[in-house]
Amino acid sequence: MLNWEERRHLVKVAKLYYFDGQTQAEIAKRMGVSRPVISKLLNKARDNGIVEVYIKDENAHTVALEQQLEKKYQLKEAIVVPAGNLPADLVKHALGKAASFYVSKNLEGIHSLGISWGSTLSKFVQEYPFEKHQELKVVPLVGGMGRKLVEIHSNLLAYQLAQKMNSTCSYLYAPAMVESQELKQRLIESEDIAMVLEEGRNVQMAVVGIGNPYEGSTMSTMDYLTPENLKSLQEAGAAGDIGSRFFDADGNQVKHPLNDLVIGLDLNEFKNIPEVIGIVEGSHKAVSVKAALAGGYLDVLIIDDETASLLV
Repeated sequence: MLNWEERRHLVKVAKLYYFDGQTQAEIAKRMGVSRPVISKLLNKARDNGIVEVYIKDENAHTVALEQQLEKKYQLKEAIVVPAGNLPADLVKHALGKAASFYVSKNLEGIHSLGISWGSTLSKFVQEYPFEKHQELKVVPLVGGMGRKLVEIHSNLLAYQLAQKMNSTCSYLYAPAMVESQELKQRLIESEDIAMVLEEGRNVQMAVVGIGNPYEGSTMSTMDYLTPENLKSLQEAGAAGDIGSRFFDADGNQVKHPLNDLVIGLDLNEFKNIPEVIGIVEGSHKAVSVKAALAGGYLDVLIIDDETASLLV
């Protein structure tokens, strides 16, 4: 229990530091003590409730979630965007903006950037500012031909992002998923496709989405997944996908015929990319994201606060 004199002393030090803006060294000199003594007194003032430090900003909540995610999943960085009661499309725009800001300020020394496909990545490309990165090449990491939702295919996203960056891009002239292993083998052995896949394996940074095959799945919308496929994926223990490759709850690639029909990077090849940035929207993807984190596929996670709360 502090007596009156001790409390008065702590209040004086706290006022000089927090209200008058004096440094600990300045206060120490004024009071004739060492700087560590002032540091201990400020801690004591907090411990005894004389000083309560709080951050008056809506970002305090999201920053706390970011720190928890980084610590729990050993992430290089987590960026959490408040979702509020906004519709999914607006949340995706906000995530795209956050992702574009992160990528833009971390491109120094990057000469090759890989991109997957999906509606959230489409928002990332839309939000990306016009810049000059003439030394950089954008590479699609999974096939991107087909008749449905062409606006979210990897080839188009790679082209649009290259336009924004004033850079160049490659094109992967193949579907994300083909009908047979024989067709896949013929395609990946063709020079054009083999060259782009090799470029994809060697990118320095990648931007990917994470899918939940059972809810809100773009692959189902595009007819890549039939009800029979979904049933067999569930039996195989699939929890999510990156670049159309399915993994289980522990992040291991599942043994399933569909994984053998994808034209794009293998999950283990994603692990070899120095920095993989995952952009995710929606609490229905929480299990999928957790599995991807367990597999060690992501270095940076950009996510809405509702889904982030489920992860921590």
